[in-house]
Order: sequence, then C-alpha cells, then structure tokens
Amino acid sequence: MASVLALDWGNYWQQSIFRVLGSAVFIILGAGTFVIAFLFKMMSYMQSRLGPMEAGPHGTLQLVAEVGKFLQKEDLVPARADERLFKLAPYIVLASTFLLAVVMPFGPDAYFVNLDTGVFLALALSSISVIGILVAGWASANKYSLIGGLRAAGQLIAYELPMVLAVVGVVIQAGTLNLQGIVAAQHSGEIFGWDGIGNPFILTQLVGFVVFLIATQAELAQTPFDMPIAESEIVTGYMTEYSGMRFLLFFIAEFATAAVFAALAATLFLGGWAVPFVDLDDNVMNVVGPLVLVTKMMLVGTLIFWARFTFPRFREDQLQSFAWKALIPISLVNILATMVLKVAL
Repeated sequence: MASVLALDWGNYWQQSIFRVLGSAVFIILGAGTFVIAFLFKMMSYMQSRLGPMEAGPHGTLQLVAEVGKFLQKEDLVPARADERLFKLAPYIVLASTFLLAVVMPFGPDAYFVNLDTGVFLALALSSISVIGILVAGWASANKYSLIGGLRAAGQLIAYELPMVLAVVGVVIQAGTLNLQGIVAAQHSGEIFGWDGIGNPFILTQLVGFVVFLIATQAELAQTPFDMPIAESEIVTGYMTEYSGMRFLLFFIAEFATAAVFAALAATLFLGGWAVPFVDLDDNVMNVVGPLVLVTKMMLVGTLIFWARFTFPRFREDQLQSFAWKALIPISLVNILATMVLKVAL
C-alpha cells in the first residue's frame, strides 16, 4: 500500500519538498504547543501565577507577540566573531530537529520515510545539534559562550550513551529497528498471555523509559541539566552573543527538539500512534493516529517540563558522575535482563 505522506510521485524533488514542508509543520506546531502549554501556562500554574494573559484569549497569542518582538530586534554580530560560522550555527541546530522529525511514523501509511534502521537514524540525527552548539560557542569569540559550548559537548556526549542503551532494550524486545515495527510489536504483544491492550513497552521497559527521559532532559540542556546555559554562571552560555532572529532559532530548536523527543519516547514506549482494539491497517488510523501520537507526546512532555520546573541545577561534577556511574550501569543491567527474559520467554 502506498504511503499517504510518501507518495511515489516519481519525482525526487517533489517528494523532498513535501517531506521538508511536512516536517516544518510538525516542528513549528510542536514547538508552539510546548511553549504555550508548558512554558507559559504550566510553569505559571506550578508557581501560583497566571502567566501572560493580555495577548489573545487567556494569553494564547503571546507566542505570536514574542516572535514578532524577536523579528524586529537587530541581528548583531560581535566584532571579533567568525561571522560566517556565527550565523550558520543556529541553522545546524535546527536542521538536526527537522531531520529527526522526518523519521517519525504517524499512522499505518502516514509517514515521511519508513526505514528498517529508523531507530538508528533517529539517534544519530539527534547528535548533530552538538556540532551547531560547539560552532556557536567558538564562533562567538566570547569566553562565556565557549565555556557553554564545551559544557554542552561534554554533557551531550555523556548522556547520548545512556539514551542509546535505554533504546537497546526496546529494540531487543521488538526484534526490529523499524519504528513502525516497534509500534506493531507493542500493539500485537501480550502481557502474561493477555492481549487486551497489547504490550506497551513502558510496562516491561520502565527502567529504560526513565533513563530515556533523564537523558532527554540532558540532551535538551534543561534544568536540572542546564549547565551549558546557566544564566547565573555563564550568562546563557553559547547563546550569549545572539540576538533577534538567530536567538529565536535557538529558542524554537529547544522546544521543537523537546516535542520530537517526546514523540520518539511515545513511539518507543507508549505504542506510538496505535490504540488497542483497532486494527493497525485500518485507514482511519491515518487520521486518528497523528492525534493519538500528539496526545501521548503531550503526556511525555508534561513529565519533561515538570522536571524542568521542579528540580535544582546539578553541579558539573554531579552531572557527569550521574551519567557515567549511575545511568550507564543501570542501562546495561536493563539490557541484560531484557536479553535473559527474551530468551526465557
């Protein structure tokens, strides 16, 4: 059956343009939804505040006002900065998120690409952003920016490994690297012989799910892992010298990446776009599936931003020790247990 989102038009450029536009819509809507729901409202309610209320009904147009404000600001480049790399860095970070969105499945035929190595590609693409962050820190010709860039590189490298190891348990249990295959494995699975709700891997891979969320928090450089942009120490780190449109791109990339990682976690551990009692091949899931995935994505996003607004910042030594001495050993034990149970059952 031909894919709804990956139609065989026989024209490479038409398909590429369609994928770019589709991923752009997902990225922009995902980032905007996360900003409004979590940054503007959830954080305000957690702190017994109302949040922005003037722009639009209940402040729903505040994001539009913020974007308009940044677009009007002057785009400054420091005198000693490497101008070409300085301007390129935000686009590298944002490109990583765009590419990551392309591999996400939204329904039985609703996808941009359906690769047998989808999980591998997703994890690889998520690592590209560190290049943009390093470039931004170095090209700014600012010591605070350079320190922030180096901190980000060390942090992302440290937490990339537990993230990959957390996903290995899912891959072993599903028996495939294909994201659609992982969704199907959860939908058709059984829990002690009962297949009423399938087998969402959050039940059997709860440890992997927790490790994945912690690593995601670190990948996003959000509290309590916000050492690369610690305002009280290095004045927003690698973004110190950025203003106007380029600062806005970093802002969009942060929340868009949070949305994509939440969607990836929902696909790997919560069954993705599938729902129990509904056939995976039912065409209605091409319409309902994206709504189901977005709902699960919002649930995961709530956990991510709850942690951001709750916990204090780690010290740099605590941050590194937590990754290497706690998360990685736990992930390895989880993989071993999954392998044993896979063979035994």
